[in-house]
Amino acid sequence: MHIWAIAPLLLLAIIIYAGRRIQQAFAGYITRKKLYWAVYLFLALSFFLSRGLTFGSPSLNKVLAWLAGYIMALLFYAFFILLLIDLIRILDRWLGFVPDFIKRSPAKIGIAVMLMLLGLLAYGTWNARHPVFTSYEVNIAKDAPAFEQLHVILVTDVHLGEIVNTARLENLVQQINQRNPDLVLIGGDLIDGDIAPFVEQNMGTILRQLHPRLGTYMALGNHDGNGQEAVPYFEAAGITVLSNQYQLIDNSFYLVGEDFGGYQNLANPDPQLADIITGINKTLPVILLKHAPANLEEARADGIDLQLSGHTHQGQLFPNNFITQKMYEVDWGYLQKDRLQVIVSTGFGTWGPPIRIGNTPEVVDLLINFKPGPQ
Repeated sequence: MHIWAIAPLLLLAIIIYAGRRIQQAFAGYITRKKLYWAVYLFLALSFFLSRGLTFGSPSLNKVLAWLAGYIMALLFYAFFILLLIDLIRILDRWLGFVPDFIKRSPAKIGIAVMLMLLGLLAYGTWNARHPVFTSYEVNIAKDAPAFEQLHVILVTDVHLGEIVNTARLENLVQQINQRNPDLVLIGGDLIDGDIAPFVEQNMGTILRQLHPRLGTYMALGNHDGNGQEAVPYFEAAGITVLSNQYQLIDNSFYLVGEDFGGYQNLANPDPQLADIITGINKTLPVILLKHAPANLEEARADGIDLQLSGHTHQGQLFPNNFITQKMYEVDWGYLQKDRLQVIVSTGFGTWGPPIRIGNTPEVVDLLINFKPGPQ
């Protein structure tokens, strides 16, 4: 059975397990069990409820989005901590190393767990709001007639919406402009599934302040909503959306954009990369902008020189990085497969909980050298 088929059952088991253990820890204070479970289940499922509900007040929508995200993260880490406590209890039955005064104080243990969780959420919130610029320098062993070197900024997974708002976008644009890149590339998930906050907060005006001399280009990600609805707003913001398309830039190199799900090409929703790049002169450098770092063998076989991706968030919440490491050949950083070079960003923003633990949000500052000959 595919992991996504059993994911709802696993989630339900985690929610019930955590709820039961919290009830046991504070049994002396919870006198109305039905009310406790009604409130607990509503809060535990609030993130999923909030994704389908909107209210007339933008402020209320934002508060609910933040609250639901934090509850999701709280339960995620509560499950692991409570599971660890239960494992310690099992070992204690054999080894007897836990003092009796601790065993007699489940409420104090519960309070200690809550303090640990609050500390994790506080750190994760701070970490998520302090992205770094990660620098790479690569060589493509081809001649790009108008360039010996190209300065590129890659930003992925911004997830603009109720949480990643205009203030953070303004700061991002300012920092990118300070670096004066030749080219800005957006690797998908510019918005968080809904175009409404992008429009209501006039985020397009902020993005129009980007001024790389070769332009700003984008490939669509899985959270960019309905591509047909969102793309006109992106383009009005000065972004060229390459939806399963390519463009020859200054007669020197090709930039290819591959959709996560083929939003624009409804007649052929999932074209093969080989079909997308038909007609490309592969004696020139070919750079692929693709949201997810999937099917790298396809990119290698089709003669792509450099693939730039995001999507993974490197798990966003530790230990999810072990899952993304299993899912992708590279879930963050740099990989080379023959002549194909791949760079995967952890991304700028967050999905769900507005926190990051175990990874650092980033923007990629990339220097590409064009030097014919062996790499």
